[in-house]
Amino acid sequence: MSEASSQILPALNGFASWLDGNGELSWDHQSYFGGPIGSRAKALYYRHKLLGTAAVAPMIFSEAFVPSARRLFHKPMRFPIADAHYAMGFSFLHQTTGDQKYFERSSHFLDVLAQTRCKGLEEYGWGYPFDWVTRNGTLFEHTPLITTLPYVYEAFLQAYRIDPRPQWKLILESIIRHASNDYRDEPTSDTASSCTYTPTEGTGVINSSAYRSFLLTSAAKEFPEGNHDADRCWQIAQRNLNFVLENQNADGSWYYATDGVRDFVDHFHTCFVMKGLAKVHALTGHAACLEALRKGVDYYLDHLFDPEDGLPKPFSRAPRLTVYTRELYDCAESINLCLLLRDRFSAMGEKLGTVVNGILEDWIQPSGCFRARQLKFGWDNVPMHRWGQAQMFRSLAFFHAEDCS
Repeated sequence: MSEASSQILPALNGFASWLDGNGELSWDHQSYFGGPIGSRAKALYYRHKLLGTAAVAPMIFSEAFVPSARRLFHKPMRFPIADAHYAMGFSFLHQTTGDQKYFERSSHFLDVLAQTRCKGLEEYGWGYPFDWVTRNGTLFEHTPLITTLPYVYEAFLQAYRIDPRPQWKLILESIIRHASNDYRDEPTSDTASSCTYTPTEGTGVINSSAYRSFLLTSAAKEFPEGNHDADRCWQIAQRNLNFVLENQNADGSWYYATDGVRDFVDHFHTCFVMKGLAKVHALTGHAACLEALRKGVDYYLDHLFDPEDGLPKPFSRAPRLTVYTRELYDCAESINLCLLLRDRFSAMGEKLGTVVNGILEDWIQPSGCFRARQLKFGWDNVPMHRWGQAQMFRSLAFFHAEDCS
């Protein structure tokens, strides 16, 4: 066990104690725009830049200088993507310690997920608990999202491997049917297709197809005889995978989307894409995945870290002015990606130590939770389950499990 790992278990237990006291609802970075005032201001911004900029300016100012004021704009919420990460984190702790209390916590979050599935959907799916205003319109509360689904799938799969409860298998098979049948594919070449972000809209987003490719590849491998078409799962996964591979830029990066508008390159979406490829490669040995990862790792290490302290930076190609210099979410996804790839790329193992040590030194608050963001001046210390707390808990638990194995 490394020196860092010996510090991580106390940090994880401190966080678990904080979670007990704090509760499982939280504000979010979208709290500014999830309520009626913020959502109207954001919609105006997309319709009319000048007037919209004036409308959102007070919220952007608050985010930069008084982040605790997000409490004034919306209510605390429960986020399925955070519940899935907490379930995985506690499962890792159970696996490394053998303590049943951790698996009971994991099972609790899975029970919550089973109860908070999207209403009116035949299969199991999950989305956001707020109306999300985007440049293409509003995605209403509980719209299923392919970017949430794989995390819930992984959480149930991890627990099912520990304790194969029949109800968990039924949920897993329902998730697989939802992923394979309910999202639309748009052909982008003879061999590739982009999947929609929701069941009806949003093609061209790179990480969406990376997520779905992994989920359906895993489904074909883990449940070849399940109540779904495993061969079809693999066929869809291959076309979504090819979309990701065919849209990698010459420098190794990926834009957020292929629409010519959302052509930014940021840290955590890059991690989303690369971890999807890493998991598909681990399952299949796909040679083109490994080559894409090789180019992606070169770009990632050269362009998405601060050269002074070696920690993640938010963007290499930013879409707008940012009010922060460092993001907990980026750090969590960096740890996760480095763990997945350190056996294939030694430089990722070296980067892993830098990021973990940075978190242990500067990001843990006295209460046990993590700082949310390093701002241009000071810190945003408002704990947000979806926006980094759950992801960091899960990533550090994953690190601890890997270091103890």
